[in-house]
Amino acid sequence: MEVLGIDIGGTGIKGAPVDIASGKLTSERFRLSTPEGARPEEVAQTVRAIVHHFSWHGRIGAAMPVRVRDGIALTASNIDSSWIGTNIEELFSRVTDSDVVTLNDADAAGYAEIHYGAGKGVSGKTLVLTFGTGIGSSLFVGSTLVPNIELGHVRMHNTIAEAWTANSARKRENLSWEDWADRLQEYLSYIEFLFDPELIILGGGVSRPKRVRRFFHLLRTTARLAPAHFQNEAGIIGAACAAHSRKP
Repeated sequence: MEVLGIDIGGTGIKGAPVDIASGKLTSERFRLSTPEGARPEEVAQTVRAIVHHFSWHGRIGAAMPVRVRDGIALTASNIDSSWIGTNIEELFSRVTDSDVVTLNDADAAGYAEIHYGAGKGVSGKTLVLTFGTGIGSSLFVGSTLVPNIELGHVRMHNTIAEAWTANSARKRENLSWEDWADRLQEYLSYIEFLFDPELIILGGGVSRPKRVRRFFHLLRTTARLAPAHFQNEAGIIGAACAAHSRKP
């Protein structure tokens, strides 16, 4: 069975059909630029264009940089504030004439790892943390998602954690991998104390194999620590998986 996964970001919107059994894309992903301002109707039309590109008729999963509850956006990050209060699922379903399931983008990345990647088969608590411009986070108990947690926004050093620890902070402050790993270690120790996970998966751009070799050996956690299996395709795969998991 295939589900179309769409990952909506601040600069690009990309999608592809996903084989639910394997978690693999069945076509090359298709990407369009996010409309300037990223307002709801304009983004919806871009989603519609991706659906038409694949001549898609069926269920769709869409990952967005917002908190989502019952299909409604509760926050807006890197997109227009008019999303807050918008019923995303109704909007996307209307313009695509399809059944659309939406979720937070970090939660979608977690779905990919839990069902097909580094977290597959783990029965206890798994934290998936993605490091890029900010810190994305998702928490699972077994394969069950605890939605909309924002662990990049916990307080550290008189600011939020992602301002101190995200990959963007490493670049902005020209930190060595060793110095950044010290910050990451402090953050992981704090998060581990709060949640006591069995497994912590580190994703985002820092999970690329060449980068993992620069800092992973410097980290010490009680939980098992693993790099994410998926990078650029995580949102697409996870959105499709989440859509398939929801009962009609």
